Amino acid sequence: MNQTVAAPLVELRGVSRQFPTDGRARVHAVVNVSLQIGRGETLAVVGESGCGKSTLANLIIRLHEPDEGTVLLNGTDISHLGPKAMRPHRRTMQVVFQDPFASLDPRVRVGAAVAEPLKVHGTKRGEELDEQVAELFELVGLQRIMMKNFPHQFSGGQRQRICIARALALRPELVIADEAVSALDVSVQAQVMNLMLDLQNELGLSYLFISHDLAVVERIAHRVAVMYLGQIVEIGSREQVFSDPRHSYTAKLIDAVPIADPRQRTERPLLTGEIPSPVWPAGEGPEPVELIEVEPGHLVAKE
Repeated sequence: MNQTVAAPLVELRGVSRQFPTDGRARVHAVVNVSLQIGRGETLAVVGESGCGKSTLANLIIRLHEPDEGTVLLNGTDISHLGPKAMRPHRRTMQVVFQDPFASLDPRVRVGAAVAEPLKVHGTKRGEELDEQVAELFELVGLQRIMMKNFPHQFSGGQRQRICIARALALRPELVIADEAVSALDVSVQAQVMNLMLDLQNELGLSYLFISHDLAVVERIAHRVAVMYLGQIVEIGSREQVFSDPRHSYTAKLIDAVPIADPRQRTERPLLTGEIPSPVWPAGEGPEPVELIEVEPGHLVAKE
């Protein structure tokens, strides 16, 4: 079932973002990206480091403003809203970052860290605030008594659960998980992913899941968008992208996944040539790709 056709929670239309360099050149971080995130859906964005995944997330959550294009949230254009007009929309979108230890102030007790969004937005106070924070801890599988501890007293997986609890404090509709499990051990990754899936089913959350780990993406995503040099080159359901990759870059990403069993390995030619750069002289830029629908819901860029 494609939930994005009827009423998408988030829609990007031709969004682009550039950053100046020391000289007259510019980094084309995101180029003419259009996509949708449905309600209760997990859209994974995959690609190599530096391809623009995190910049795309920052554009959605308005940590960056787009140079071109529009970002729609629940049908409202939030692309260039001022701080006051943007404030109510901030409750709708929250982020879980890659490093849970760096995401928490080591001098602040974790209960206070989870309570901070509620204080900033003035939704809860006093005993109601403490009770809601306690409920959030229990929601992510932690004990209430842990609210008084400091971040260094927790394991990496527990710290990420605290960050998830903080992200859920304002009852958002969209959670952006930017490499949210890549810093964790494999066994802990599975526990955190299972928690995220349970929360999605219970709360109806939508996820934008950014990752370079295709095994994780195959476990958690409903749809997958493949990003290369700031552009989406293939997007489709998890089954379409993993079982029938149509773009050469997608195929190379899948081929690059390590295989533990030597009997399952296949000989493939090594990648050669220079690594392309997203940096262009001022006034120049990459040619926007054209996505062609090769089957319902499966779009691939012309090569």
